[in-house]
Amino acid sequence: MKEAKFQAIQDWEAPTNMTELQSLLGLKNYYRRFIRAAPLAELLKKNKQWVWSKECQGAFEGLKDALIEEPILILPDFSKAFKIHTDASDFAIGG
Repeated sequence: MKEAKFQAIQDWEAPTNMTELQSLLGLKNYYRRFIRAAPLAELLKKNKQWVWSKECQGAFEGLKDALIEEPILILPDFSKAFKIHTDASDFAIGG
């Protein structure tokens, strides 16, 4: 990412309403398997009162950090060594 994009993400202000949060989580959807944002998604539930908690702020900051961390979801360079870490279950599969 270019420095300007990094700076723009770092400068993001926390959302102040459901519309702003929906927009933020829409961007995050591309990375949804890699970035945890449960406290933010919780605010979007029907009849849920808007309360920006410490957990929400932490998830928001973590989201910004994950979006600017190097590398961001890149394909492996097969000319270099790399490790793969997996998780498995004996009774179910996830998706």
